[in-house]
Amino acid sequence: MSACSRIPACVAAVTAPSDSDIAAAILDRVAARGAGKSICPSEVARGLSEDWRDLMPEVRRVAGVLSRDGQVRVTQKGTPIDPELARGPIRLSLPE
Repeated sequence: MSACSRIPACVAAVTAPSDSDIAAAILDRVAARGAGKSICPSEVARGLSEDWRDLMPEVRRVAGVLSRDGQVRVTQKGTPIDPELARGPIRLSLPE
């Protein structure tokens, strides 16, 4: 059985957004929302994939990279947090 006979794996590999696609989507969304406002990471995932729930760990991971680079602020209940370690809802915004 070839790798491409497993259609879902092949389709996912072809259609999965890259880290740069995810980063661009995050940065676009937080910029569009504006200073002092935040977005839910699911907004980014929903915009990138119909199967957005499977994309959430990647969106959080990329948000963590952007946060460490100072490009976005990640908070939980208003407190800065590492999105990869956070359990529960987080918010993404422009840095202060």
